[in-house]
Amino acid sequence: MDQLKTGRFISQMRKEKGLTQRELAELLLISDKTVSKWECGNGLPEVSLMMPLCKILGITVNELLSGRRLSESEYQKNAEENMMKLIDEKREGKFRLIVEFCVVMLTLLAAITIIMVSSMFEMETWKRIVLIVVAIVVMFGGIAVAAALEMRNAVFECRACGERFVPTKTAYIMGAHTIMRRHLKCPHCGKFTWAKRCFSLEKDDE
Repeated sequence: MDQLKTGRFISQMRKEKGLTQRELAELLLISDKTVSKWECGNGLPEVSLMMPLCKILGITVNELLSGRRLSESEYQKNAEENMMKLIDEKREGKFRLIVEFCVVMLTLLAAITIIMVSSMFEMETWKRIVLIVVAIVVMFGGIAVAAALEMRNAVFECRACGERFVPTKTAYIMGAHTIMRRHLKCPHCGKFTWAKRCFSLEKDDE
């Protein structure tokens, strides 16, 4: 998707609605810097913000992703193209989840191996301490890499209302979690639950 084209389209539609960047940001409960980033082509709206943004601007998600107004004849064609892109992103999300799991397992295995070596063999105390520190760094480094990968495609399903959403980065980082669940506040019902990790916002992806 052309971020620059989408950004210019957002800017055009915002101005047609007579809204400033700050006013649009306030309606979406985000910062005006985020809106500015979109309009400069330096990023796309998070999936959870696309529907509210389109409602405010009076456009469809298909038009937002296409970066322009669509005629009836163009709508179906662009809808199919955007659907294929979303399917590709879903596949990428599943692959990324496998990579995350492998990274975590390998780093844990490496850390455990280093700790076992430090405890099984005779060595000076300072060397043992260095090995333990290395093991801790390796373990947390691997977890950090896995978390960074997940944050690029983090979609969760609320256990209370069943709606799917993309959490903010702050909520994601601060939320307690297991391998497939994270304690998050649902933006739809406002409840904190152990939300289930999903591959996309579509409920037919399982």
